[in-house]
Amino acid sequence: MTRRTLVLGGARSGKSAHAEGLLTDAIVTYVATSRRYPDDPDWDARIALHVARRPATWHTVDAPAPGDVSALLTATQPEDPPILVDDMSTWLVNALDDAGTWEGRGLDLVEREISELVTSVSTCRTRLVLVSAEVGLGVVPSTHSGRLFRDHLGSLNARLAEVCDEVLLLVAGIPLRLR
Repeated sequence: MTRRTLVLGGARSGKSAHAEGLLTDAIVTYVATSRRYPDDPDWDARIALHVARRPATWHTVDAPAPGDVSALLTATQPEDPPILVDDMSTWLVNALDDAGTWEGRGLDLVEREISELVTSVSTCRTRLVLVSAEVGLGVVPSTHSGRLFRDHLGSLNARLAEVCDEVLLLVAGIPLRLR
């Protein structure tokens, strides 16, 4: 059985719904990496759509701090329910925010967080599905922050793909098996 799956895709490609469909267990631990912003009702509406789509038996763990995900995965046991982490691009934004990289500092902290995450994914002892955005297929962002995010997400996705048994890319809602 596949233990670790990485599901990649662009915006609105269906990657989250596809990842959810990979897990047929009655109980799943859903790790939500997004942060809530009181002045952003659109973001709240997007979160609500994700919540409404999940079975009531799934347990949601809010993990807005980057270290939360690594700690949870490291503590897993083989008999634990499957884990779905949605999503790694939001996880990365949180890591970049927390480290102050937009202001030109903290890249070493982000690199440590990424290394810890990749290690925790590679040693996770229960079924794991990760969702991440695939970026950088064309336009080079015109801003430093855009390039910083794109470059680090591309690197993060590549490192996660190295330790996952299965890697899927969703294009226009169609899953393509890369591994």
